[in-house]
Amino acid sequence: MRVSTAKTVADCFKFRNKIGTDVAVEALTDYRRLYPKQLDAVWRFAGAQPDSRVWATILPPMAVAPGGRAHKRTR
Repeated sequence: MRVSTAKTVADCFKFRNKIGTDVAVEALTDYRRLYPKQLDAVWRFAGAQPDSRVWATILPPMAVAPGGRAHKRTR
């Protein structure tokens, strides 16, 4: 079975009550740093989870790039 990094990040948020929200946010931050052009994969897996409203509270602050520039989400 092959698991993608984006799915792992989404699963961190799914199990955030067991592993901690700080771990999930750190996983997303590291993913953004390593794969800045592949964020759509995380959004796709996050939307497939029933508790996707959690993402609505965590992602807006994360939408700002490390340099202070806003991240453009493309659809």
